[in-house]
Amino acid sequence: MQQADQGSAGELIGEGLRIGLVRARFNDAVTQRLAEACLAELARLDVDPADVRHVSVPGALEVPLALKALAESGEFDALVALGCVIRGETYHFELVCNESAAGVTRVALDHRVPVANAILTVENEAQAWARADDKGRDAARVAVEMANLLEDLS
Repeated sequence: MQQADQGSAGELIGEGLRIGLVRARFNDAVTQRLAEACLAELARLDVDPADVRHVSVPGALEVPLALKALAESGEFDALVALGCVIRGETYHFELVCNESAAGVTRVALDHRVPVANAILTVENEAQAWARADDKGRDAARVAVEMANLLEDLS
């Protein structure tokens, strides 16, 4: 068996990368925390704040359309989806979670641009708060790592 080329596997070099963030405003306080953690981690990874475009949309279902517009611009090395969907008493939770995730994935595949999906899907607000900082930071790292990897693969 041939050994896999490691290339940019795990590389977190943000210098020179252009990153687009789309944040859903629904559950605004949580998604703002996600965004703050993500932006702080991008800065720590040497992504210039001037190279980050941050837009907001009403909710998780609108995130994929905004990601698509950013991807079509050709200006970004990676994108980040930020949102928070908290289970309610109806099937709406499953619909929003499934459709937003499918849309985020579709943007990445259709446009060949990495999209870090940090749309939280949780049972309650306490779970959202417990995950917000870590998922925001994780999204930044995923975006940078995948941008580096795709650059190596092209």
